[in-house]
Amino acid sequence: MLGLLQIDGYSLVQEPVGADFVVVNTCGFIEAARTESFAAIHEMLELKRQGKIRGVVVCGCLAERQKEQLLLDCPEIDQVVGVFGREEITKVADRLVGNLDEQREVFRPAPVRALEDRHRLRITPKHFAYLKVSEGCDRLCTFCAIPKMRGKHATKPMEEVIREAEELAADGVRELIVVAQDTTYYGLDLYGEPRLAPLLKQLNDVKGFDWIRLMYFYPMYIDDHLLQTIADADKIVPYIDMPLQHINDTMLRRMSRRVTRSSTEDTIARMRKFIPDLAIRTTFITGFPGETDEQFEELCGFVAEQKFERVGVFTYSREEGTPAVKLPDALPEEVAAERRDRLMEVQQEVVFDRNDALVGTTMDVILDQQVPGQATAWIGRTKHDAPDVDCVVFVSGEGLAAGQIVKTEIVATHEYDLIGAAVDTPR
Repeated sequence: MLGLLQIDGYSLVQEPVGADFVVVNTCGFIEAARTESFAAIHEMLELKRQGKIRGVVVCGCLAERQKEQLLLDCPEIDQVVGVFGREEITKVADRLVGNLDEQREVFRPAPVRALEDRHRLRITPKHFAYLKVSEGCDRLCTFCAIPKMRGKHATKPMEEVIREAEELAADGVRELIVVAQDTTYYGLDLYGEPRLAPLLKQLNDVKGFDWIRLMYFYPMYIDDHLLQTIADADKIVPYIDMPLQHINDTMLRRMSRRVTRSSTEDTIARMRKFIPDLAIRTTFITGFPGETDEQFEELCGFVAEQKFERVGVFTYSREEGTPAVKLPDALPEEVAAERRDRLMEVQQEVVFDRNDALVGTTMDVILDQQVPGQATAWIGRTKHDAPDVDCVVFVSGEGLAAGQIVKTEIVATHEYDLIGAAVDTPR
C-alpha cells in the first residue's frame, strides 16, 4: 500500500501530526491484537478531533473481520479497507483528500491467485525484508479465524516470487525472510503438489542475499527432499519456525491439527538429522477447552525433552466464528495464564543453559541498529534469531554499521540475550 501511494504521488511522513491522513493497518487474529489495533485507531481519531490530522483510514484484518460494524463503533473513521481492497488504497486516499465521502468502505473477495507485492516502500531496515509466497490458509484449525479473514490458500506463482526477491536484493536486502500463513503448503493449489523445495532452490540462487530465513512451517509436507534442499542451500540459515500448538493427541484432535505426537516427533527428528545446528522456533497454546492437568504436564515434559531453541506461548483466545467456541469444558483465563507462565519457565531453563554454553564461542551476527546513545554498541541477531520475536546479541566494536554481518565472540549472557565483541572485519 505504501508503494502504491508513493507511485501515486503521496509521501510518507515520520509523524502523524500535520499529515493529510493516517493509515492504520490492523491485526484481528486474537483479542490482544484487536485491543492493540483499537488503541491505535482511537489515538489517531483523537488527533483528528484536535484538528492535527485530516483523516483516518483503517485497513487490514480487523477491518476485514468487523466490516461495517467498525464504522458503527467508530463513526469518525473516514475509510475502511478490507484485506483484499488494498489495491484500491490510492482511490481511497484520493476520495479522502478530495472530501468525497460517497463511499467509505472497500471490501473485495479473496483472489484466486495471491496478490503481487512488487514496488514496495519498505519500512523495515534496509538490510532485511519479508517475502510472502502465498496468501490465505486451507487449514481449519478450530481455534483460528485466519481463513475467515484471509481466505483460502492461494500460491503466488514461482516466477512472481523470484521477481520480487530480485527486486529486494537489488534494493540492498541481505536477509530475506520467507513468510506465508502456511509455507509448506506452497504450490499445492496452483501446481497440484507442494513446490517449496524448488522455490527455495531458486531463491538460493538469487544474487545479493546472505541469509534466507524460513517462517511458518505447518508440520505437514516436510519430506526428506525439502529438508535436503534446505541443508544443501548455502544461503538458507539453519532456522525453521514451525508452530506446533500442543503435543497431546487428544488436544491435537480437538484443535484439528491433523498431526499426532508420533508424527511430530518423527518430523523434528528428521529436521535435526538433515540440518546441522538447526534452531527450531515453535509456539504453543495453553488453556484450550478441555485441556486437563495431565495433558498440560505432557506438554511441559515434551518441551523439556525436545529443548527447542526458541518457544513462544499464548493463552487460548476465544474467537467468535471459530469451531472452538462451541467446545465444552472451557477453562478460566487465569488457569490458561498460569499454565503459560509455567511452560515458559520450563523453556527458560532450556534457553539459559544453552546461552551459558555459547559463552566463549564465535558466531556470525547481523547488526540491526545502534544501542541508543552508545557509539560502539549495536543490537544484532544470530542465524538462530528472527527479527522482533527472538533473542538479540549486544555487540561492541569500532567501525560497525547497521546491515553488516560481523563475527562476534560471545563473552556473557543477559537473561535470554547474549553479549559479545566483534572480532573480525565486518562484511
